[in-house]
Amino acid sequence: MNRQIITTADGSKTIQLVDLNEQYHSIHGALQESQHVYIKQGLQYFYKNKQEKNIPISILEIGFGSGLNVMTTLVESKNAKLQINYVGVEAYPISKEEILELNYGMQFDFENAKQLFQDIHSCKWGKAHKVTPNFILEKQQKDFSEIITKNTFNIIYFDAFGPRVQPELWTEAIFEKMFDALKEEGILVTYSAKGSVRRAMQSAGFIVERIPGPPGKREMLRATKHSVN
Repeated sequence: MNRQIITTADGSKTIQLVDLNEQYHSIHGALQESQHVYIKQGLQYFYKNKQEKNIPISILEIGFGSGLNVMTTLVESKNAKLQINYVGVEAYPISKEEILELNYGMQFDFENAKQLFQDIHSCKWGKAHKVTPNFILEKQQKDFSEIITKNTFNIIYFDAFGPRVQPELWTEAIFEKMFDALKEEGILVTYSAKGSVRRAMQSAGFIVERIPGPPGKREMLRATKHSVN
């Protein structure tokens, strides 16, 4: 498959699957999308509204991909002094050559940002690594359907390729796995606002809200686990 590194509207890069006309991140701004969807509407929303202070936050990322969402989360953990336990799931890791072409380490204004981005990608798969004193990362190479974790995570970043390209990743069965993986009052955030996605989430048990999306998208979805009456 033809894969290219392209520059998005905010200057950050992403990977484009040319034959499918699909990108790992928004062409309207890869970094802006990550910061809005997963940090502002996900992590910040959770720790400001739902999390007790000084308690670690557990995050599951569906679609580790380029590592951009890990990087923005790591930066937020430094700025907000959060303890983060982060699990990133990816069936098809990107190549070393692609990692070297991505410029995410240059998008953040602190001394060791470039090294931290390299550290994220140099961590061995299937093993937990302390990337910083308050950020533990475990990368898992497997299909999303293989996730069997129960009642473990506070937040899920659902960043799979879009429903147009991989509809099998946006089904009720997948969202039932996501529902089970979350703790009570946990949240799932995604860039998608597609009606079929919202209905699949609701069928899986989530309470779903449409909220303002990142640049280039009017809306996105945030789903909350309320399984206890």
